[in-house]
Amino acid sequence: MVGESGDDREARRQGEGGHRLVPHTADVRIEAWGTSLEGCLAEAVMGMVGCFADVSAVRPTAVEPVRFPEAGGDDLLAALLDEVVYRLEVHGQVPVDVEADVDDSGLEVRLAVAALSDVEIIGAAPKGISWHELHIGPDAYGWSCAVTVDV
Repeated sequence: MVGESGDDREARRQGEGGHRLVPHTADVRIEAWGTSLEGCLAEAVMGMVGCFADVSAVRPTAVEPVRFPEAGGDDLLAALLDEVVYRLEVHGQVPVDVEADVDDSGLEVRLAVAALSDVEIIGAAPKGISWHELHIGPDAYGWSCAVTVDV
């Protein structure tokens, strides 16, 4: 991924997923990576959560399954992150962990969630996902993505 530090590159070589926030005017830019599509998507979700909430000390109270018929591409990344925004705004739920599996019929995601009132708020909540420079795809170490989140 362009702009990787030496530490990020070495972690990716060793098969570790991760995410980081990148400076961006007014909004939040997230870069995420994983050895698989599923891992990359999970890291993107946790990167978005990490921009507004500290969930490190919170235990989930429910697991919410979500099914996406399309198992790849930029549309999938946007749809998953939109689902997180929807659950936050409508149900007051914040993912504290994410698992995803791809099969022939699409992507199944399990969001382990906690109530918004149970997490420490550390930043502005996401309001939407920007399509400007949104991308996800395979790279030299697995998968990577980048997305701008409107806050």
